[in-house]
Amino acid sequence: MSDFPQDIYTEPQGYSINTLENLGPLTRMAGIWEGQRGLDIKPKVDGPKKQVFIERIELQPIDPQTNGPQLFYGLRYHLHITKPDQVKTYHDQVGYWLWEPATGAIVHTLTIPRGMVAMATGKASATANQFECIAKIDDATAGISSNPFLDYAFKTIEYRIMITFLEDGTWSYEQDTVLKIKGQDDPFHHLDTNVLMKVGEPTPNPLALQATKTPA
Repeated sequence: MSDFPQDIYTEPQGYSINTLENLGPLTRMAGIWEGQRGLDIKPKVDGPKKQVFIERIELQPIDPQTNGPQLFYGLRYHLHITKPDQVKTYHDQVGYWLWEPATGAIVHTLTIPRGMVAMATGKASATANQFECIAKIDDATAGISSNPFLDYAFKTIEYRIMITFLEDGTWSYEQDTVLKIKGQDDPFHHLDTNVLMKVGEPTPNPLALQATKTPA
């Protein structure tokens, strides 16, 4: 038995079009952010390797999204990471952060250009100072999919990300990507952490922005 309604077609009525005012726990993530002291612990043939990195992430509000009666507010993001003093991309990632006010559900989607996608889920109140989203390889609704080589050699079996909002207006994340590496018995915890500082404000979502325009 699920808690879903019998009517799966009728969309909600009277909801706000202003995403920035309805992001709940995601509110403090909206905008453009940079982190100068990221740390990545990744697998190498001779053991774990630590790598510092510089990160820039832009999170912009999208128009409200509906699946029949379900309503999401969210942020579209692009994350770009380089090594210090280098131009070449170290990591690139795009996706969405979504929040469902009716249930408190958070959905985090990610796609990376090495042939991997994932969707992690969690729950949080509108005023939460911390929340976690989790994806697992065998989960039909919060899962992970990789290209054939990654599935063979570096199979991701679990992904966790913890977001924490700090008193000075910054926010941090702790990310654990659990890998089953070919030839190793124990899972490897590929860890990433950083603290992000705001460098730019978000742009209102298209529907809200259009509503504020005055006809000529």
